[in-house]
Amino acid sequence: MGSTQFGNFDNFCRDSTLPVCNVLSDFHNQTGPWGGCELTGIPLSDGRFLGNLGSILLSGIAIATSIFLLLRSERKRAAVGRREMQAFLAGYIVISICEIFTIGEFPLSNRVRIAFSGIHIGFIIATTWILLLNAVIGYQLVDDGTPLSMGILLATAAALLIGTGYIALDTGFQWTGYWGSSYQLPNRNIALYVLYQLAPLVFIVGFFVLETILVLRVLRETMPMVYLAGAAVLFALGQIFTYVVSPHICTGTVGKIDGSLFETLFTLLSVVTIWFFWSSITEDDWPMPVGNTFP
Repeated sequence: MGSTQFGNFDNFCRDSTLPVCNVLSDFHNQTGPWGGCELTGIPLSDGRFLGNLGSILLSGIAIATSIFLLLRSERKRAAVGRREMQAFLAGYIVISICEIFTIGEFPLSNRVRIAFSGIHIGFIIATTWILLLNAVIGYQLVDDGTPLSMGILLATAAALLIGTGYIALDTGFQWTGYWGSSYQLPNRNIALYVLYQLAPLVFIVGFFVLETILVLRVLRETMPMVYLAGAAVLFALGQIFTYVVSPHICTGTVGKIDGSLFETLFTLLSVVTIWFFWSSITEDDWPMPVGNTFP
């Protein structure tokens, strides 16, 4: 077991800017025993720096865009899965807020950064789970928007959020000391590896698979697949920039930016495309003007 890379974060934190690295470092930021290119961004006073201004700005745009889509969804009164889609957007808004302080490396005290990182990690798994349930809702196994549907969605998402968030916070704050070995190379934390790295990926892949079957086999449509395929490609590009291209960007810019900037951008575009996909396959009931529209 000691020779396997499963559960290890040292290589990920060396090459990428990830919220989980903040709870695995003695400094509680992206600097740790793993080395690699250090993201310095914009220097500030007293030796501080604003690590990733681009990600911070894009996160702000993501928040505003998601709020707009959430409100826009409210107008689709007859759309299947309207409340569930709004729950997904709400989760993404929280993720984007946290990203300002975790990925953006906004100057913070260690305890505050740990708290934001724990919330960030918890909401990633909860929000991707909600996304998967959005696909399940499309099959109408349970009536969408009902107390039963929303109760199942929110209860299960809350369980994942609280459980994962606690592990991340306990790792960062070392309340119990159980995860203390995570601070030493190779920074092994199997629980966070499964809940942060693997489970969200499984949920996202499950969403795309279920929606593909729904569109092609149940609805027998092809046009919505353009949106769905586009969202998948955009998400994949974001992951490539995070895990593969990021160290090369960081080295090439001498620590000014890294792949997390592009990951934030492509994830935002993927979320927007998912919303358009959902809008394209659901029934609309847009409010229409009443009365004579002729002069």
